Amino acid sequence: MNFDMKKFTLLDEDQVFGSDRIDLISNIGEMCAITDFAILLGAYVSDDYHVDYDNSLKGRTGWYYLSSSDDAGDIRTVTYEGNSECASVGKRSGGVRPALPFSTISDISPNVVGERNGFLEVEYGEYPQYVVSTSMESELEQAYLSGTIRKTGKTYTTDSRKWNENYSPFKAVEHEEYEYNGRKCIRAYYRNTNIYILSNGKQYKYGDNVWIEVSPLKWYVDNDARIMLSKNLIASGLRFCNDYNYAGNFKNTEMYHFLNTYFARDIVPSTILQVTPEEKAFEEKQKGAKKRRNPYGLNFKSVSEEEIIKGAIESGIAVFLHGASSEGKSARVKQIDPGSVIIYLRNATPESLNGKSVYNSEKGEMIDVKPTWLKKLEAKCEAEPDKLHIVFFDEITNALPSIQGMAFNIILDREVNGMWQLPENARTVAAGNEMKDSLSANQLAEPLFNRFAHVYIKTTTEGWLKWASEHNIHPAIYSYIAYKNGETLRSKYDGEKPNADPRKWEMASKMLYATGSPEMLRALVGEDITREFVEFCKQRVITLDDVINGYYSERDIQSLNTAQRYATTMGLSQVDEENMEKVRSFVTNLGAEFGAIFDSLWAHGDESRLELIAEARLANLGGRKI
Repeated sequence: MNFDMKKFTLLDEDQVFGSDRIDLISNIGEMCAITDFAILLGAYVSDDYHVDYDNSLKGRTGWYYLSSSDDAGDIRTVTYEGNSECASVGKRSGGVRPALPFSTISDISPNVVGERNGFLEVEYGEYPQYVVSTSMESELEQAYLSGTIRKTGKTYTTDSRKWNENYSPFKAVEHEEYEYNGRKCIRAYYRNTNIYILSNGKQYKYGDNVWIEVSPLKWYVDNDARIMLSKNLIASGLRFCNDYNYAGNFKNTEMYHFLNTYFARDIVPSTILQVTPEEKAFEEKQKGAKKRRNPYGLNFKSVSEEEIIKGAIESGIAVFLHGASSEGKSARVKQIDPGSVIIYLRNATPESLNGKSVYNSEKGEMIDVKPTWLKKLEAKCEAEPDKLHIVFFDEITNALPSIQGMAFNIILDREVNGMWQLPENARTVAAGNEMKDSLSANQLAEPLFNRFAHVYIKTTTEGWLKWASEHNIHPAIYSYIAYKNGETLRSKYDGEKPNADPRKWEMASKMLYATGSPEMLRALVGEDITREFVEFCKQRVITLDDVINGYYSERDIQSLNTAQRYATTMGLSQVDEENMEKVRSFVTNLGAEFGAIFDSLWAHGDESRLELIAEARLANLGGRKI
């Protein structure tokens, strides 16, 4: 292939919908399939529209940019169903479908791989496109964590901004390319705030690490129009330009700069270097040493309760969650499967759990009717056969013995009423209170106890603060719990007065949002804690809104005492990613110790946030991590 500098562009409105409509579009249509890489970078993908009757996950369509203005300052786009529409130039959820004008086919020298409706389909360049299989993903992650995967020395550049950072300029982040058993891949974290299933059938959410394979880019060739057009939408997460009165001057846009600065460079294939005999011998020696230290190739990193729950579910092992009623057992299940089917066994009846038999007068016989929860579970499992669905049996230790027996048959034998099997992709989780936490709790018999994987839930202060920052808990409550280092997250229950626990603080947040009155909280967390909370709230602090909008002076900062600086820092740690750098810069001016507190509270151990903190630190030192 000839990889001399080519000037990549986008189709314009006339080439797709107007008088200059190219024959290629007339034949293949306006809709375009989208790659997994574009999805994880932030693109919208349609589950209802597919190209060429391709109903697979790879056939789903997205919307993409054109280079034309709509004559009102916005851009023209092609929607996921193939219609013309306008969009803001700051929108980042559109796909990029590059086009390459050329003088002759021989000048491009692509690799011809097929033909469609009389138009050549060729390969030219390579780029990260589709996620690897789940089994391959596990192998790659293990090799990555153990340091046994080879870097090719090549990187791919994308924009690191979030989908809603419309007013922020391009900020490059580089994805390193790795070689594994002759295949090239990158490891990128999922930046899309929407949860999608990628082409390997696995569902991903924001912050997940995803292994994407680098493969040849496919293009359609239109000889008459002298253009090559990408077969798929191959990138996303990019702002079109910063000119909100865009008039069609495409060469002055951030999109043009990306295509001809980064993309044009990145599609040049890397070469997998040949290993010399000496290097091969050294590598084998290193691998042998690692194998002796870890003969089974195991991963010895520490795991959280949530990871154990997820691992047991993926392994098909029934899980039992232990803990007090306020520890968020059901919340952890919903975090793994938001649509989980929940059965509250304390109030269950034999019919609601096992179904019932009814007389059919037309047939003159009894018929068996499935319980409602089973019908709902079967519908979910059938609609999403590639996803695991959880049925959660809550308060099992508080149920009547007869109900417990029925529940255990379902959980452990995966059978309902001796006649209906749970779907293959259904998983069971049970939860109950300890006897010391509930007077009505019953102890599990040893044979039953031994058939579960047991996870003991205890909400830590750090875990609760991380959860609170993600669930809009009132900033005053968040700041107070952080300031007290979790001392007031719980208080002792005496059966006479209200006590504090994680669930009560969630209720308190709702009440504080609704009423704006801290005194109301004594009905939830008790008078003593409420009194202290009120005094904390009366402290003078600089708020998140003050910092973002500049509503403060140097004198305001200097007048803050140590306690007020702590309270200010903790309140500011709820900032979103868009404004993090600005707020962090303010906090570090309060003192180095407050900067460290902010970094810890804001990141909560989240890998993507730790990466952003590291970038901010390097920027403060005069450098920047790309």
